[in-house]
Amino acid sequence: MIQLYFLSILCNSLAGIVLFLGKDNGIDRPSLPVNSPTFHLVLGILCAVIGVLKLLSPIANGIFFLGDLLPGAAGITAGLILVFGIYRQNSAVKSNQLDKVGANLLVFRKPVAFGLITVAILHFIFGNVVFL
Repeated sequence: MIQLYFLSILCNSLAGIVLFLGKDNGIDRPSLPVNSPTFHLVLGILCAVIGVLKLLSPIANGIFFLGDLLPGAAGITAGLILVFGIYRQNSAVKSNQLDKVGANLLVFRKPVAFGLITVAILHFIFGNVVFL
């Protein structure tokens, strides 16, 4: 569906920008409306849901599950990073295993942000390629 195509491009590029402009080793950036925790949570859920839907519905005559592999995987990864960031920030209960997973995801926030923006641009330019 073409709607998921545009939603995937929009969510992946917006998540990449939000992840890139986030806190970096405790250094606060200027407060922007997109830095609110509610926006991060909603964007993370939208990215993950759209990523799963992109895996299940390819753009045009593609392979069923592998139709839009990179945008789907990028959306799911962005959703996990955004939701884990909010969870770790607002959680009163500390779990060692969940903190390890969250810390490992948040360490790669900047490279994932560049990857999200790259995948969104490539997906916009080459919409009918099987893996993009």
